[in-house]
Amino acid sequence: MNPLGTDDVGQRVTVRALTGRLGPTGGPQFTDTVGRLVRVDEEHLAIERRDGSITHVERAAIVAAKRIPGRPRRSRPAHGVGADDLLRITSRGWPAVHSEPLGEWELRAAGGFTGRANSAAVHGDPGLPFAEALKAIVAFAERHAIAPAAQVVVGSPWHGRFLDAGWEPLRTSRPGAIVQVADIGAHEPDPAVTITSRASEEWLARYGRVEDPAIARAVLEGPERVGFATLEGSAIGRVVVTGEWAGLAAVEVDPAERRRGLARRLVTSCLAWAVGQGADKAYLQVMRDNLPARQLYAPFGFATHHEYLYLQPPRIALPSAVE
Repeated sequence: MNPLGTDDVGQRVTVRALTGRLGPTGGPQFTDTVGRLVRVDEEHLAIERRDGSITHVERAAIVAAKRIPGRPRRSRPAHGVGADDLLRITSRGWPAVHSEPLGEWELRAAGGFTGRANSAAVHGDPGLPFAEALKAIVAFAERHAIAPAAQVVVGSPWHGRFLDAGWEPLRTSRPGAIVQVADIGAHEPDPAVTITSRASEEWLARYGRVEDPAIARAVLEGPERVGFATLEGSAIGRVVVTGEWAGLAAVEVDPAERRRGLARRLVTSCLAWAVGQGADKAYLQVMRDNLPARQLYAPFGFATHHEYLYLQPPRIALPSAVE
């Protein structure tokens, strides 16, 4: 049987497959997966669910598969999604080079390239006592030669528990950020904005935070659907789509070219591209004191959803190698 093929990539599908276990009546057990088909090969189908998670289904286990009509748009508004779920979504849009689950938490490392890819994403339950979870964060960081850090939602129960354990905000210029979200309306792409699936050398140079291009590319180009936008050789941005969500990041404009509306045109085109990829909601992360950026995004409907901080162990608990 050839249930779905490369011509179906990008389409919404439903797939029923055998689990290999018995159901409650003693017959074979089935599981249904609904989402956007993002990749096919001889052995598996990769299906992206609405939250951006990827399910791999073995072709040999499939008993039925077909295209289905597109999902009704905006089944739930952007602000209706919880902070834990949104943290999972943003992590998928900025994937670490090395990732390990710790219960529902995610341990991430990427050679020090950005905090989002080099910290423990704290959401849900770690599946073991809290003190042991803290030790696991530090041990993972030591294995990957990065400083131990946890990304926690400000005001969450976990935030309080980390503080009670003596963890404190990172002593850097970027100890955290606010996450803003918006429902995406209709946008007309600017023909002068080019969006490519890979970051050019010029794009990476303009981003300005790249020390190891190979690691940066692994993170930036990691998702299935990602675009790198450029306008007039003076403005860049990155847009990623995971499930029904688009993520905006790395919007940079040469200082000499600011106040010409380039960033607004870039963001408009990125959102238009995201809608074409099936997104109906968007998120971004911005420093609370970055007023120009917040003024840029406000007309697009972006408003604060939550704030997060990167927390690190007390100085006395840090190995000398990561001081």
